Amino acid sequence: MKKNLRISLQTSEEQKARLLALQQLFARACNALAPTVRDSRCWNRVALHHMTYKGLREQFPTLGSQMACNAIYSVCRASRAVYQGVESPFNLACLGDRPLPLIRFADNCPVYFDRHTLSLKSGQLSLFTLDGRMRFQLALRPEDEAAFQQGRLREIVLLQRADGEFELSFLLESVAAGEAAQRAPHNEEWPRYLMVEEQVA
Repeated sequence: MKKNLRISLQTSEEQKARLLALQQLFARACNALAPTVRDSRCWNRVALHHMTYKGLREQFPTLGSQMACNAIYSVCRASRAVYQGVESPFNLACLGDRPLPLIRFADNCPVYFDRHTLSLKSGQLSLFTLDGRMRFQLALRPEDEAAFQQGRLREIVLLQRADGEFELSFLLESVAAGEAAQRAPHNEEWPRYLMVEEQVA
């Protein structure tokens, strides 16, 4: 059983600016990886990490080592949706021998976190930004606290809403559901923050 928990962040203007700066740099890092994915036709997370991690860290030193890994994860996830998604017009089966299109990430793309870049303990949230940790006090409902304690945390995503405010999305699932998800084939939803540029012959 999966549970998607969304928590709005009450940010000051200074905090919002810091989150925007992180989001924009994360998008730039993803866009730096996209040509390698297109040209190599590789979106396996481990293989792409070996191919690009060193160069990504050199190009974006302020992003940090773990956020660089999260950018690689984000690009692989998006690439599965574009190049393998059943509903995608750019599915490999539809493209045939044609060159792959280039994926472009918008500046408002989601930012992926993990246990190294975000922590939540006793209602205190701490998350990575480009200029140090940012902290928030969260008032969680008892059922949400229980979900964090009993479930397996699969993803943490920072999202920017249409009104410009930020929220965190936590995907939690039971151990049994997690095992089933690992066995099931990927069928990613087409991300709304992506643009696709086809190559012109």
